[in-house]
Amino acid sequence: MVKIAFQSPFAHKDAPAKEAAEALVAEKDPEVGTQGHEHSSGRCLLTLLGLAFILAGVVVGGACIYKYFMPRHKVFRGQMCYVGEDRQDDSPEPYFLPIAEEADIREDDNIAIIDVPVPRFSDSDPAAIVHDFDRLLTAYLDLQLGNCYVIPLNTSIVMPPRNLMDLFAKLATGSYLPQTYLVHEEMVVTEEIDNVSDLGIFIYQLCSGKETFRLKRRDKINGLQKRSAEKCHSILHFENMFVVETKICQQ
Repeated sequence: MVKIAFQSPFAHKDAPAKEAAEALVAEKDPEVGTQGHEHSSGRCLLTLLGLAFILAGVVVGGACIYKYFMPRHKVFRGQMCYVGEDRQDDSPEPYFLPIAEEADIREDDNIAIIDVPVPRFSDSDPAAIVHDFDRLLTAYLDLQLGNCYVIPLNTSIVMPPRNLMDLFAKLATGSYLPQTYLVHEEMVVTEEIDNVSDLGIFIYQLCSGKETFRLKRRDKINGLQKRSAEKCHSILHFENMFVVETKICQQ
């Protein structure tokens, strides 16, 4: 059977209108497509910028956390034994008293930070000590009194950082326990320091917010008549092959 299709008489009339409409849409489509592409590119760029900022924040934050919360320097622990001076004369052999401390030695900064815990066999005070080899200053923080004391660095008593690091490296093994002697030094307070910011960042961090005084060394012969009126405190420590008793007196 042959199927016969009848064509509407208006089909030829609608064709030009349809073609005109398609041409109009075709003219508008490129503009619409371009705008859509631009909006999509803008969103991608903003997303990439946001991710870049987040990544930068993570990197910087991680670096800050590592810098301020992770240990940057190895802390050494060491112990020495020194001859006790209050032994009886009839004692056949000298006896040795142990003293232990921790040292944070920063060779790059030319700094040695000594932590002296509460001693077990003496009445000396616990302390934190900073030796600044660049500024040639030593600061003592008496942890019992809460006061800070600053004096010129005594290089005849304190080893330089490299030698001090070698000493504590041997002490840290536990197999090296020298039996040594006690050296005495006496200091007297001369004046109060109002501004510790000029003493370097390490001494500033140690003494900021605390009463800080300047010291001078005193010859044992001088001032013997004044000792009864002085208040003195001692700190036992070692930064060499011998133990030092630093006596700080305030008139």
